[in-house]
Amino acid sequence: MDKKAIELHVRGILEAIGEDPDREGLIETPGRVARMLEEVLEGTAYTNHEIAEMFGKTFSAENFGESEAVVMKDITVFSYCEHHLALMYDMTVNVAYVPHGKVLGLSKIARICDMAAKRLQLQERLGRDIAEIIAEAAGSDDVGVKIIGSHSCMTARGIRNASARTETRTYTGEFKNNRDLQKLLD
Repeated sequence: MDKKAIELHVRGILEAIGEDPDREGLIETPGRVARMLEEVLEGTAYTNHEIAEMFGKTFSAENFGESEAVVMKDITVFSYCEHHLALMYDMTVNVAYVPHGKVLGLSKIARICDMAAKRLQLQERLGRDIAEIIAEAAGSDDVGVKIIGSHSCMTARGIRNASARTETRTYTGEFKNNRDLQKLLD
C-alpha cells in the first residue's frame, strides 16, 4: 500500500471540500488516514488462497460423523463498501462446514472472516470469499456462510434508512440443497 500517495490524495480531498489541511486539527490527518487504511484494508494484500494458507491450522476429525458439522456464530467484522468507500458495520458472520477428516482451529475461522472483510468489499462477495477460504483451509466443499450487516451507504446517506440490515447467504457443496444444514446458520 502506497501510504505517501494516500497522504497526498487525502490532503487534496481536504482542500477540495474547502478545508485547510494546514489547520491545527487537520495537519496530521493525511498520515492518520493512510495508517488507518493500511490497517483496515490489510486483506487487500492477500489472495483467498494466501489467507487459507495463513489460517489453515487443522486438527484430525476422525471422531466426527458424516452428519456432523462445525458451526461458529456471531463473528463480528466490519468492512468498506467498494462503491462508496462507506463503512459496512455491525456485521455478524455465521459459518458452518462439514469436516472431512480435519477441522480448523476455532480462532482460525474468526481470523479468516476478519481478514476477508479487510478489503473493499461487497457483502455478497465477502460471503463467497469466506466460503472459499474455509473450504480450502478445512478441506471441505460443504460450507455455509450467513452475514447480516448495516451499510452506511444506506443508513447515513442516500435513503438514510437507519434500521436497514442486509442478510446474505452463501452455500457450497451439501449446503446448497440440504435445508437441515442451512438451518445451522440461523
